[in-house]
Amino acid sequence: MRRLWIGLTYLVFFLLIAAPLGKMITGAFSKGLSGFWEALTRPEALHALMMTALVVITVTVLNTLFGIMTALYLVRAEWMGPRLKSLLNSIVDLPYAVSPVIGGLMIVLLLGPDSALGAVFEHIGFNIVYAFPGMVIATLFVTFPLMVREVMPVLQEIGGQQEEAASTLGAYGWTTFWKVTWPSIQWAVIYGVILTVARSLGEFGAVLVVSGNIMNKTQTATTLVYQDVENFNVTAAGGVALVLAAFSVGLLLLMEWSKKRKEVR
Repeated sequence: MRRLWIGLTYLVFFLLIAAPLGKMITGAFSKGLSGFWEALTRPEALHALMMTALVVITVTVLNTLFGIMTALYLVRAEWMGPRLKSLLNSIVDLPYAVSPVIGGLMIVLLLGPDSALGAVFEHIGFNIVYAFPGMVIATLFVTFPLMVREVMPVLQEIGGQQEEAASTLGAYGWTTFWKVTWPSIQWAVIYGVILTVARSLGEFGAVLVVSGNIMNKTQTATTLVYQDVENFNVTAAGGVALVLAAFSVGLLLLMEWSKKRKEVR
């Protein structure tokens, strides 16, 4: 029975990961190295990769700042009652329960050109939906729980005694954070950053709805892959997808390395 379960595990691994990855690699190099390079250096691919990088960097910075703040409030804020904290905890987990496509639709309905807020922003010349800000908001919606859920358990584990002692000795809040709190949560923040980057690279549904997938304007790498597949351009789709997969795998390996480094320390 044990051998059967081990065999089934390997079979599932092959069908879900190894086989698709191998097919993607063969598709990317179906026209040789020159075809792979051409797929990556065409203008729309360069623009999509650049747009993806900008979205990832912006979302990672915002997610790190607001994720740490949210985790601190949910764990340390004594003025919040248990019911309010429970409600906020549920809201943080909302992206896990809601499809990214639904999240993108919510953003369009709230901030789109036909909404009241969207009309106000459009009147002052600041477009959100079908523009870069909307793509950032959509990706931030999907990735927001990652940082919070990495930092919160660490804050709960270390408790607040050291921070209270620092405050008693006259340390300001900012000093207490950097000298006491940050050394304890820095590895959790690093894990959260890595997961945020990996998730932002692969986000598709919410970005597709919010961006409109406009070539050379609001197209990201994932939506470009979708367009290439629709146009039966397997080599181009495989090339861009392979780059994204390589980055994601590299980030996961980096996280494993950082975990081992933490254990050594």
